[in-house]
Amino acid sequence: MSRVIRIQFLALLFLLLSSAVCLASFQVGDKGEEVSEIQSALTKLGYPVEVDGYFGSAMEYQVKNFQSVWGLEPDGIVGKDTYYAIMGKNIMVSRGGSSMFMRRLVQTSFAYIGVPYVFGGTTPGGFDCSGYVQYVFAKSGIQLPRLSGEQFRMGQAVSYRNLRVGDLVFFTTYAAGASHVGIYLGNNEFINATSSSGVQVSKMDSKYWGPRYVGARRVL
Repeated sequence: MSRVIRIQFLALLFLLLSSAVCLASFQVGDKGEEVSEIQSALTKLGYPVEVDGYFGSAMEYQVKNFQSVWGLEPDGIVGKDTYYAIMGKNIMVSRGGSSMFMRRLVQTSFAYIGVPYVFGGTTPGGFDCSGYVQYVFAKSGIQLPRLSGEQFRMGQAVSYRNLRVGDLVFFTTYAAGASHVGIYLGNNEFINATSSSGVQVSKMDSKYWGPRYVGARRVL
């Protein structure tokens, strides 16, 4: 296999994996039946927490204790390895359709409102549009390519009328094609890193963004 073909194959494999399912995780603020099951299992293992279906600070404390004893990173998050150690089975797979996953994604995106725009920026010290989207999705365990044009080739195309929370929305700005990207929030709004105001919520049909819309992709 030639070097060029090998690179093309690896690039295609990356795109397929990046647009596939992601593993769920549980952390402070989550609630539901799955949290109750984890709480029950922790209690049986000698890490008593109230089985109330809410992942609060007391549960986080016990999760960290458990992780320390088991040689896991004590971050207080019940991810793949911690879940398996507690529950004795693999964590479920999520396609991002769950309200828990989407709530976390939106919460993460809002945490950086006001962060200034920096061309080429990929950290909370300063973002450009695609660097911001890549960072937010990475926080939820989903790896995206660095540039908006590359992100526009991810997942599957979505029509405007079928947009849902978490979809990537693309616009033409400084260059032809998908040169700007944001995260759809519902209610005809999206969050994005703008060169004028940094990370902010914008209207899809505003006088500026409306005519520049070029499409959307669903990667969840």
